[in-house]
Amino acid sequence: MTLQRPVADALKLDGFTFVQAAGMKDLLEATGSLADWTAFAGSWNDLGPDTYMADGGRYRRRRHAVYAVSPGSIVRQPAQPHFQSRDYNALNGGIERWFQPITETIGAGATMTTVLTFCLSLFGSVLPSHAWHAEIHQFRIEARRGEEGRPTPEGIHRDGVDYVLVLLVNRVNIESGMTTVYNPAGEALGAFTLTQTFDSALVDDARVLHGVTPVAPLDIAQPGYRDVLVVTFKNRSASADNQRVSAYPA
Repeated sequence: MTLQRPVADALKLDGFTFVQAAGMKDLLEATGSLADWTAFAGSWNDLGPDTYMADGGRYRRRRHAVYAVSPGSIVRQPAQPHFQSRDYNALNGGIERWFQPITETIGAGATMTTVLTFCLSLFGSVLPSHAWHAEIHQFRIEARRGEEGRPTPEGIHRDGVDYVLVLLVNRVNIESGMTTVYNPAGEALGAFTLTQTFDSALVDDARVLHGVTPVAPLDIAQPGYRDVLVVTFKNRSASADNQRVSAYPA
């Protein structure tokens, strides 16, 4: 798609890009429907606690789903654990983590289908693939008196996938939450903050590392939280996968 070309070019050239809200909304609406957006965004009010936090924090809520995605096909897979090796997540990796599933209504709804179709088109234009393993995470990071919220408690990291989309759904009564991007040598490449609904970060996970600074409540007497949708795409076409592993070692 013509609208996607600058985003694809930035991913190819820099390994990441920040898309502001208006532009991202246009990209999604050019791909499909957002007719259930109100219900989609509202579903963040029904996330379960993340009980695997090795730092002892109770500031993260989430739901999770897995899809097999290929041109012309988006198929939700049976519930399965989220797993990262400690090479990618030194804090919470090395174990199977089971989270509450994204509800069937939201997982099969117009917005989720549009987001997955957009990712398929965009990432497929950068790395042609006949099969992708997609994981979807609904995250709410809470900030309250005496406990900041840590969107990436594992620090600056890679996720062990090919591409990542982080889309801001809502942001209430918080400050900070700056996304930072680095090359493998640890040199800063860019920084930006998702502040408006639909603001998005897109990352080539094989080429760059990323992290998000902690969030704190602006008014400590009121709830504060950061709601994001995280979509990861991992290529399942063996030849292309081997090529990227060779080009960008972990």
